[in-house]
Amino acid sequence: MQKFGIYIHFPYCLSKCPYCDFASVACRAFDEKILRQGYFRDLDQTPKNPVSSIFFGGGTPSMMSVGLCEDILNKIAGDFQILPNAEITMEANPDAIDEPKMRDLKRAGINRLSLGVQALNDADLKFLGRLHNSQTAILRIEQMMRVFDNCSIDLIYARPNQDMASWKNELGRVLEFGLPHLSLYELTIEEGTAFYRKNISACDEQVARDLYLITLDMMQRADRPAYEVSNFALKGYESRHNLLYWQGDDYAGIGPAAHGRLGLTATSNPKTVSEWMKAGTLYEQLTQQERAEEKIMMGLRLFAGMPDDDIDPENIQKAVQNGWLCHKKGRIIPTIEGILMLNPLTLLLLS
Repeated sequence: MQKFGIYIHFPYCLSKCPYCDFASVACRAFDEKILRQGYFRDLDQTPKNPVSSIFFGGGTPSMMSVGLCEDILNKIAGDFQILPNAEITMEANPDAIDEPKMRDLKRAGINRLSLGVQALNDADLKFLGRLHNSQTAILRIEQMMRVFDNCSIDLIYARPNQDMASWKNELGRVLEFGLPHLSLYELTIEEGTAFYRKNISACDEQVARDLYLITLDMMQRADRPAYEVSNFALKGYESRHNLLYWQGDDYAGIGPAAHGRLGLTATSNPKTVSEWMKAGTLYEQLTQQERAEEKIMMGLRLFAGMPDDDIDPENIQKAVQNGWLCHKKGRIIPTIEGILMLNPLTLLLLS
């Protein structure tokens, strides 16, 4: 049976982080009735495929009430077939959740929590604009692991002036928790963010490369190898919902700023809640070529590689000669060098 996921976008955060270019706004008081109405409308318009994963992202969806989460999950359960052992994830921030709420969310149906820690030292947390401190981050990790078997944290590396020793120490501390999944992202300065406006620079490109290589090595040694450029997991704990994106499967985007892919139909929702409520979902028909190109851009991020369908064999051969790919049994598999040269590799295969 083909996999199908539902992504639900929650548009609010307690504060806007200076590196973040996601569709979110700082807002501590919001109208859940409006959100519920819009979410239900979007779900009513979604094809009723069997659901293999549900993902509450944002923003900071752990800010929503347990009641709203429960209403959404009950709506999906009533209108769709939720497959046995479906993965149901919620993103959370340490300052927007505690252990009682974790337990309430689990009772509501959440079975995987992803915690946005970002750093384990107070100076870097302050630089990154996070509202929590390292003590709170550690407490929330411990609480999360008591409540959820399937859980993850996010960390950001390649911060300005970060060196190998400090990152190895920080990552080593994180590994001591025994988390089954970690998302480890290189800091990038995106246009439109506060960091961009302030001309903040990430660390040197060669340092970032070295930090990534030591990350790959440490995670491999800890039995949590990379399965995607920025994601690492114990076997069996890979994010099944995010794999939908990278493997080119179908998913519905619910809520403001959410995107979806349903066959050759691309869906997108307006970014603001008011425009989303007014305009609803926009639909665009993609060509076979456009969809194939999307799948190449996403599939190359996977360490397991992707099928070689729709890719010029000559370009594959050039990438193999460059040391960027392995090509066997109808699949192309990026090498470590290919992962490090992902942008030029992608451009080559799309040319």
